[in-house]
Amino acid sequence: MLDAKKIEEFAEKFSQSIPPGAKAFKDDMEKSFKQILQSAIAKMDLVTREEFDVQKKVLLKTREKIEALEKILTELEK
Repeated sequence: MLDAKKIEEFAEKFSQSIPPGAKAFKDDMEKSFKQILQSAIAKMDLVTREEFDVQKKVLLKTREKIEALEKILTELEK
């Protein structure tokens, strides 16, 4: 998931794009935007890179075991 620093940077960039007349609402808008962004990201059910890498290794080991079992099965069928 995105960390808080990245969300804050994105919210800051968004708030900088607000027209000068609306700068009075900048803090409120930035706060609201952060909350909306965090909520949207949470709903995406994302995983961290570390979690992804761990699952990738598990999948690789599982695939290797399946291939080994398939070889054994092929030999037994002969």
